[in-house]
Amino acid sequence: MSTTTSVEQATRYEAVIGLEVHVELATRTKMFCGCAIGFGGEPNSRTCPVCLGMPGSLPVVNGAAVESAIRLGLALGCEIAPTSQFHRKNYFYPDMPKDYQISQYDVPICLRGELRITVDGRERTIGITRVHMEEDTGKSLHVGGSGRIAGSDHSLVDYNRAGIPLLEVVSEPDLRSAEEARAYLAELRAVVLALGISDAKLEEGSMRCDANVSLRPVGHTVFGTRVEVKNMNSLRSLGRAIDHEIERQTRVLTAGDPVVQETRHWDEDAGVTSPLRSKESVDDYRYFPDPDLLPVEPDADWIDRLRAELPELPAVTRARLAGLGLPAPQVAVLVDTGLVRVLDAALAAGAAPALAANLLTNDLVGWAAANGTDPADAPLTGAALAELVGLVADGTLSTKLARQVLEAVLGGEPGGPRAIAEARGLVQISDTAELEAVVARVVAADPAAAQRVRDGNAKAIGALVGAVMRETRGRANPRLVNELLERHLHP
Repeated sequence: MSTTTSVEQATRYEAVIGLEVHVELATRTKMFCGCAIGFGGEPNSRTCPVCLGMPGSLPVVNGAAVESAIRLGLALGCEIAPTSQFHRKNYFYPDMPKDYQISQYDVPICLRGELRITVDGRERTIGITRVHMEEDTGKSLHVGGSGRIAGSDHSLVDYNRAGIPLLEVVSEPDLRSAEEARAYLAELRAVVLALGISDAKLEEGSMRCDANVSLRPVGHTVFGTRVEVKNMNSLRSLGRAIDHEIERQTRVLTAGDPVVQETRHWDEDAGVTSPLRSKESVDDYRYFPDPDLLPVEPDADWIDRLRAELPELPAVTRARLAGLGLPAPQVAVLVDTGLVRVLDAALAAGAAPALAANLLTNDLVGWAAANGTDPADAPLTGAALAELVGLVADGTLSTKLARQVLEAVLGGEPGGPRAIAEARGLVQISDTAELEAVVARVVAADPAAAQRVRDGNAKAIGALVGAVMRETRGRANPRLVNELLERHLHP
């Protein structure tokens, strides 16, 4: 597609995007039974008659899941319904053992909220239609071929995930670009992490997002035909999928053809969407109230207590960290990864903000990426971080040596930072007499560099500092080394 054509098409149509985000709750047990929750595990090892839909089994609502729903609704400024109801959403697919899903339909627990996002310095408010409770499905495993049902040799079903409590957060169709969609999902994830109701790991499926994308002529208010896009497991995937779908629908409309209402699958490797199934309507699901479950009627005093106990939310956290002098990109990493909890614990223990934040956002995040783990799962406490920062502050460690100690802590080496530094012989040399002897040897070994410094070439001192650091295996106090060299060369 030429640049000119892209510009012309972009002026003809605008995107209308809404997101449906499923948040898998970090409760101990499933939504309607006592089966334990966990990622992975032996297939079908965490099931019971209730989550398998056996005849005669009766569901019981998980109170912790209801509390999580109310807390998220309050954080998003939603109205908490005095009465909400579970329905049966009927459909037939192997990953749903009951042949229906227990969900909430026309009487959800949270209604009419909002989420503020910032894109390119411009703040927008995105409406939240609803937050409702439901149970997750099982997981289909298609063996052979591409791993999808088409072309596979056979399929298996793991019901460990069936019945895990979910919150579905449905946005208004207020988003207008892939950038806004990414910002919305990132902000919602940050809110969920701040509340502590889920680990919100997109790559493990504990937070999943479907995008509803349509186009309409610029200036029009009537919505176009909506296409639902599935299988985006990262912020990057979400953005790429939406951009592709906007381009695809633009080509279809420009050619004079209608957009087909359907559900499409995002192929991360190919970078395209493909038809998955025709899009169902509400009538297809034949919703009706679940006769085995009573309405949920949260007590007003309970709601007030949960509102009063809400933690600091991401927007407030960002403002607070900015007030400590931390740069905006660093603040974004701390909030988006959940590492702000480790930072706050370290600050409470007396750590200097700048160095603590640098160690987290540069070194710990880098270590997590290299080891294929989530930064929030790194084995570092705020107390250990504060101890490490303190060792730099009192001259025991240089910043470079502190990074080595941090890597040892993250690698599981026993003992705290001080013990590790001493055991590894990393404690910084700050003894003046010991370093004076090293400085004298270095100056004597490189008289040319010493003379250049005496002649006024200030940069030449770097070679001498480097030589001292090599002789002391990086343990010399750099500030003291520079002072002693200056004193030695300019008596």
